[in-house]
Amino acid sequence: MSVGKLVAENRRARFDYMIEDVLEAGLVLTGTEVKALRAGRANIAESYASPERGELFLINSYIPEYGPASQFNHPPRRPRKLLVKKRELSKLMIAVDREGRTIVPLKLYFNEKGRAKLELALAKGKKVADKRATSKDRDWKRQQARLLRDRG
Repeated sequence: MSVGKLVAENRRARFDYMIEDVLEAGLVLTGTEVKALRAGRANIAESYASPERGELFLINSYIPEYGPASQFNHPPRRPRKLLVKKRELSKLMIAVDREGRTIVPLKLYFNEKGRAKLELALAKGKKVADKRATSKDRDWKRQQARLLRDRG
């Protein structure tokens, strides 16, 4: 998956979840939503994907209203349908139902063809101790880089 123009990134997801599998999904958007995304404004930090009625939806993502559209605007936090293959959808539904996994969006971007895409991850929630270990590792790596740079 090559990322074209990055619109939004969920950096917190890699801290809160253990990422197991990553896949790309398309989004069903209205014209004003696409224009707002092209302006580079969106937030997927608190959002998640949910399988409902045999389809996959992005819940609680924020795409602000597009100013020039006035009365023809979209609701900023509406559920948006995600486009994935049937095999991927069934795999995701099984993982969410049986194994207690979560489908978390990682990146929202435009690909080379100019289509809005969402990078999804099948993830498992981290415990507090796991988060502490992640933080500790990150601090140690930062300290190592500093030491090597100073000696260098």
